[in-house]
Amino acid sequence: MKKIVLVVAVLGVFSFSSCRKEYTCRCQKIYTGNSGSVTFDDGTYTFKDSRPRAEDRCNELEKAGSDLGGSYTRECQVL
Repeated sequence: MKKIVLVVAVLGVFSFSSCRKEYTCRCQKIYTGNSGSVTFDDGTYTFKDSRPRAEDRCNELEKAGSDLGGSYTRECQVL
Protein backbone atom coordinates (compact mmCIF):
# COMPACT_ATOMS: atom_id res chain seq x y z
CA MET A 1 0.00 0.00 0.00
CA LYS A 2 2.86 2.38 0.84
CA LYS A 3 4.41 1.73 -2.58
CA ILE A 4 1.18 2.69 -4.34
CA VAL A 5 0.94 5.95 -2.37
CA LEU A 6 4.58 6.73 -3.17
CA VAL A 7 4.10 6.06 -6.90
CA VAL A 8 0.96 8.22 -7.01
CA ALA A 9 2.79 11.05 -5.19
CA VAL A 10 5.76 10.91 -7.58
CA LEU A 11 3.48 10.90 -10.64
CA GLY A 12 1.58 13.86 -9.22
CA VAL A 13 4.79 15.87 -8.81
CA PHE A 14 5.83 15.13 -12.39
CA SER A 15 2.45 16.05 -13.79
CA PHE A 16 2.49 19.45 -12.06
CA SER A 17 6.09 20.23 -12.95
CA SER A 18 5.61 19.35 -16.61
CA CYS A 19 3.15 22.25 -17.05
CA ARG A 20 5.70 24.76 -15.81
CA LYS A 21 8.21 25.94 -18.37
CA GLU A 22 10.30 29.04 -18.83
CA TYR A 23 8.63 31.70 -20.94
CA THR A 24 10.28 34.92 -22.08
CA CYS A 25 8.31 38.15 -21.97
CA ARG A 26 9.64 41.03 -24.06
CA CYS A 27 8.46 44.59 -23.48
CA GLN A 28 8.77 47.61 -25.74
CA LYS A 29 8.04 51.30 -25.20
CA ILE A 30 6.36 52.96 -28.15
CA TYR A 31 6.55 56.75 -28.23
CA THR A 32 4.14 58.50 -30.56
CA GLY A 33 4.30 62.06 -31.73
CA ASN A 34 3.64 64.31 -34.68
CA SER A 35 6.44 62.76 -36.71
CA GLY A 36 5.33 59.14 -36.18
CA SER A 37 6.30 56.54 -33.63
CA VAL A 38 9.58 55.30 -32.21
CA THR A 39 9.99 51.92 -30.52
CA PHE A 40 12.57 51.00 -27.87
CA ASP A 41 13.22 47.69 -26.13
CA ASP A 42 12.18 48.05 -22.50
CA GLY A 43 13.10 44.82 -20.79
CA THR A 44 13.02 41.07 -21.07
CA TYR A 45 11.63 38.92 -18.28
CA THR A 46 11.60 35.17 -17.72
CA PHE A 47 8.67 33.47 -16.02
CA LYS A 48 8.74 29.83 -14.97
CA ASP A 49 5.06 29.06 -15.03
CA SER A 50 2.28 27.66 -17.20
CA ARG A 51 1.80 29.49 -20.50
CA PRO A 52 -1.54 31.11 -19.53
CA ARG A 53 -0.10 32.34 -16.22
CA ALA A 54 3.10 33.58 -17.92
CA GLU A 55 0.98 35.50 -20.45
CA ASP A 56 -1.08 37.04 -17.62
CA ARG A 57 2.06 38.09 -15.77
CA CYS A 58 3.54 39.51 -18.95
CA ASN A 59 0.37 41.48 -19.74
CA GLU A 60 0.44 42.97 -16.24
CA LEU A 61 3.67 44.76 -17.23
CA GLU A 62 1.89 46.78 -19.93
CA LYS A 63 1.04 50.40 -19.22
CA ALA A 64 0.77 53.86 -20.69
CA GLY A 65 2.36 57.01 -19.39
CA SER A 66 4.80 59.78 -20.09
CA ASP A 67 8.39 60.54 -19.22
CA LEU A 68 11.15 62.80 -20.56
CA GLY A 69 10.76 61.16 -23.98
CA GLY A 70 7.06 62.04 -24.16
CA SER A 71 3.90 59.94 -24.09
CA TYR A 72 4.30 56.22 -24.55
CA THR A 73 2.58 52.88 -24.37
CA ARG A 74 4.43 49.84 -23.07
CA GLU A 75 3.51 46.63 -24.85
CA CYS A 76 4.67 43.20 -23.74
CA GLN A 77 4.31 39.74 -25.23
CA VAL A 78 5.42 36.20 -24.49
CA LEU A 79 7.78 34.91 -27.15
